[in-house]
Parts: sequence; structure tokens; C-alpha cells
Amino acid sequence: MTAIDLTGKVALVTGSSRGLGRHYALHLAQAGADVIIHDVNASAAAEFGEASSGPAVAEELQALGRRSTFFAADLTDPMQVEKLVQQVLGAFDHIDILVNNAGGDIGAHTPRPDPNDALDIHPEDIRSVVERNLLTTMYTCKYVGSHMRERRSGKIVNVGSVAGHIPARVGIIYAAAKAGIAHYTRCLAEELRPYNINVNCIAPTATFTGRFRATRTVSHQEGLSRLQQIAQPEDMTEIVMFLVGPQSDLLTGETIVCWGG
Repeated sequence: MTAIDLTGKVALVTGSSRGLGRHYALHLAQAGADVIIHDVNASAAAEFGEASSGPAVAEELQALGRRSTFFAADLTDPMQVEKLVQQVLGAFDHIDILVNNAGGDIGAHTPRPDPNDALDIHPEDIRSVVERNLLTTMYTCKYVGSHMRERRSGKIVNVGSVAGHIPARVGIIYAAAKAGIAHYTRCLAEELRPYNINVNCIAPTATFTGRFRATRTVSHQEGLSRLQQIAQPEDMTEIVMFLVGPQSDLLTGETIVCWGG
């Protein structure tokens, strides 16, 4: 196996001041990449006690000897996405890796839609969930993908969810949006295939993050097999590192679905 050495690469990880995004950013930096930290605002990192701020996460990566900075943007606004990409290019000159991590089953005015089904859900919650997941992915791919097309090089990892691959009774809009990301990945991969740009997707299973611990009640994990337990962040991170590394150079348009607890 070829070791993952990302020295000289520049990575943008959306929603990376907290949760799985923060873990992805840290591992990319440990592999040698310069990493842009992003979130909707600088204080989002502190919501579940995972970091004091977005800039503080960038400082963590700087301590590893990497270039890193924090940029805030609301990715549901395409103008802010375009500005974010321009800011990154102004500071780092190019983007080699994009990890579209930002998202979540988040209501317009509540932590999660309530009700969270298909029929009784409030229309503004439908819009909120689709915008935060599917549309943010499309907007970011549009602007970063255009840059990568000019350079004829790059790797894009979109983040879906196992929820998009199984029937759901709760979080149906979220599941549908994540399923859309998987098919969008297939289609974008074909558009960018002639330009040597890999586009793949990871569909994480339930994973212990700050948000997960704060919003879920988990039954005892003792006695369960590794494949039945709630995943750890490192489990998802290893798959993302595979998708951005040289081992996946001939893989495009695929979704790796993680089945777990």
C-alpha cells in the first residue's frame, strides 16, 4: 500500500470546526496537507464543546506545521460560497482536495425538524434540510469544481449518510437529501472524468461526535460486535483519507456506505 503523503496539497473541509469535519481536517494536516477550516460562524465550534472557536481549530493545525486559516460562510447562500472559494484561492492559490462535510438534519428554527417525517413536517424545515445538505454540496462543488477543472486535477469527497440508503421513518427529508448527494456524485464524476478529477462519496453510519452525544440516547454497546457498535470518528476518517489519497486514483463516482450500529 502507498503511504498517504499529502505534502503540498491544499484541502478545504466544510463544516470543519467541529464534529467529523474537524477530525477529517486534523488527519489531512497530519498527512501533510494545508487545510482551510470552515463553518457558518467562528463560534459554531463551541456549540457542543468540541473546540473554543473556528480560528482555534486552525491554530491546532498550524501547531502541526501546516498552513491553516478559518473562513466563515453560510453555504446555503451561493454568493457566500463563491466568496469563500475566492478567499481560499487568494490565501492558498489553489485547492487540491474538497471534503463537503457541512450538513445535518437541522430544522429552520429547531435543532432537528419536529415533526420529522414526510407529511407533517413544516415546509420551512423541508427547505432547511435540503438546503443544508444537498444544495450546499452542489454550490461548493460548482465553484471548487470549476477551479479544479481549470487545473485538470483534484479530489472531491461528498459526505452523504447511511440514512440515504435505507428506508427511514424519521428524518425522511434528510435521508432523501443524502440519497440525492450520492447520485449527484455519480453524475458530477462523469462530468469531471475528462479533467482527471475524482468525485466520490462517503455515507457515514451513526458516529460518536459532540452533536451525536448531545442529541441522541445510545443503548449499551457492550457485547456488540465491532460492526454493530456506534462508529468512532477515526472509522470515518480512515475512509475519507483513502478517498483523497493515491490508493483511490482510479476510483470515481462511487459511494462507500458504512453500515454500523
